[in-house]
This record gives sequence, C-alpha cells and structure tokens, in this order.
Amino acid sequence: MRLRQAPRTARLYVRLLSVHLRAALEHESDFWVMVGAAIVTQLTSVVFLSAIFLQVPALEGWTFSDIVLMFALVTLAEGVVSLFFEGMWQLPRQINEGALDYFLVRPYPVVLQVTSAQVGLNGLGNLLSGTGMLVLGLVGADIDWSIGTVLVALVVFVSAMLVKIAISLASNVTSFWIPGPNPLFGAAMHQVGELLRFPLTIYPMAMRIVLGFVIPFAFVSFYPVTVLTGEGGHHWLGLLTPLVAAYCLSVALAFFRRGLRRYESAGH
Repeated sequence: MRLRQAPRTARLYVRLLSVHLRAALEHESDFWVMVGAAIVTQLTSVVFLSAIFLQVPALEGWTFSDIVLMFALVTLAEGVVSLFFEGMWQLPRQINEGALDYFLVRPYPVVLQVTSAQVGLNGLGNLLSGTGMLVLGLVGADIDWSIGTVLVALVVFVSAMLVKIAISLASNVTSFWIPGPNPLFGAAMHQVGELLRFPLTIYPMAMRIVLGFVIPFAFVSFYPVTVLTGEGGHHWLGLLTPLVAAYCLSVALAFFRRGLRRYESAGH
C-alpha cells in the first residue's frame, strides 16, 4: 500500500514546495539577495581556503582539490536541506505555537508536511556554488576515473546528502523535549557539521570518534571524498555511506514519531 502511494506522496510534496516557492518569488528582490548572499558566502570560503594553500602545499597530506571537494559536499548538502526541507527549521515554532494541530488532521505524513512547510531561497545559491566547487575539486583531484567510479561517486554523494538531512531533522526534533520557538539545538548541530569542511584527520581522536560515528557528520563529506581519492586511510569506510544514511534516516524518523506522541498542542 505504501509503495503504491509513493508517487502520489512525491507529487504532493513537490506541489507543497512549489506553492511556497511561488509565494517567495512574489518578492523578487529578496530572492536575488538570498541567492547572491549564499553564493558570495561560499566563494569567500574558497578564497579563504586558497589563501591557506598559498602558504602550505598540503594539510595533513590533503591537497587543495581534496578539501574543495569536502567544501562542495557540505555546501551541496546544506543547499538540498535549505531548498527542499527548510520546513524542519520551523518545527520548534510549530510546536511552541500549536501549529502542528493542522498537520495532524491532514491525510498526509506529518513529517513531510513539516519539512515542506517552507523553502529556503539561500539553498539555491548553495547548490549553485556547491556545484561549482564540486567541478573544481573533481578536475584537480587525483582520481582514477571509470564507469564504476562514477557510479560509486553518485551513490555515495546522494547518500551523504541523506545523512545531512537525517541529522538536521533529528536535531530539530529535540524541540519536542526542549521548549522554545527557536531551533537552538539544531543550529548548534549545524555549526558542528561545519567542522567537516576540513579533513577529519586534523582533529583529536575524541573528536574523530564523535564526528565519525556518534554524530556521523564525517559521512557527509570526509568519507565520501576518501572513497574517490583513496586518501586518509580506511577509505573503504566511505562505501558504508548508504548504510549510514539508511540508519540515520531510520533513527530520525523514529525520533520524530516518538516526539510527536508527546506533543501537547499550544502551551508546550
């Protein structure tokens, strides 16, 4: 039954997003400001990275192109979350104001109503700049290309984005237990994820364990890149990215369902 309903669910999700997108585009100047600001922010990061590599040839054995790939994956993942799942960042406010009441009575998955409740226009800028960084990194990186490598890259990169989506959702779901209209915990986790714009190997062992396995941000950028470049040691771990994505999504959805059971409408 659920498989037969999947195409309809996907169509409804696209329609919900398109409604919010059309509403956002009513203010055209805001659209271009948001997109432009996102692009400038990411380009500034690349310029900063270039300045570092003008002084050092490599960072713990990682080249400029390798790290640009990590920047690219983090930026693309953030773009996907912002453009297609921005509504999850509104979950704390929806809980605080009792707005989830409306979602509960509609014949559509509550979690999808939450994630499609808003469109982040800066996500488009992140996707554009992330794509540019991805091309720059792939051109400069030492990768032995083949049809198999391309297929592995596609699967691993898509899985990396799913890991980011799952972690963002799970961190915002904590609002069921942490009262308040602002996604404070989610924002904190987002900042932690920014650490993985750089190789996991530059951090102390304790941070490697936390970022690699406890909160697996390393599977958003570091391990997927090691699959292609063969750098960093234990690069085979990157092949586990699809399994990590499935696990993270399962945990995030279970966490959401559990939080939803304790939802008490307005006054939470």
